[in-house]
Amino acid sequence: MREIRYVNDSDKKFWYSLDKHLPEEEFEEKIRRNMGYVILNNGIPSGLLRYNLFWDSLPFCTMLFIDWHMQKKGYGKELLLHWENDMRIKGYGMVLASTQADEYAQHFYRKYGYKDAGSLLINIPGYAQPMEIFMAKKI
Repeated sequence: MREIRYVNDSDKKFWYSLDKHLPEEEFEEKIRRNMGYVILNNGIPSGLLRYNLFWDSLPFCTMLFIDWHMQKKGYGKELLLHWENDMRIKGYGMVLASTQADEYAQHFYRKYGYKDAGSLLINIPGYAQPMEIFMAKKI
């Protein structure tokens, strides 16, 4: 049985097994502000989603990741739709996500109604990365 809940302290080890980018103080903030979710299968954590507020007003999914051995089983879709519904209940009318241009996730988001909304290319030495595609969806 699948369950989605807000992240809590007991998820820390699992969270950091998938998310290598989030500073510890931000993890604690996700807990305090209910800005992170964990999807579980029969009580076992299988994926996560975290978000921020872009421009302090637009929900922006900053990471959605399903454990490698659980991918392609509908967990990502379920977690994304759960987050969108939660944002709708909280009164938001749209959501944002982004992914690097060389990642498959852009196709995942498009499949669920996200539209390309621009891109960002950072080519400063030491910070360079593939182009980031921003995507938006009315909810």
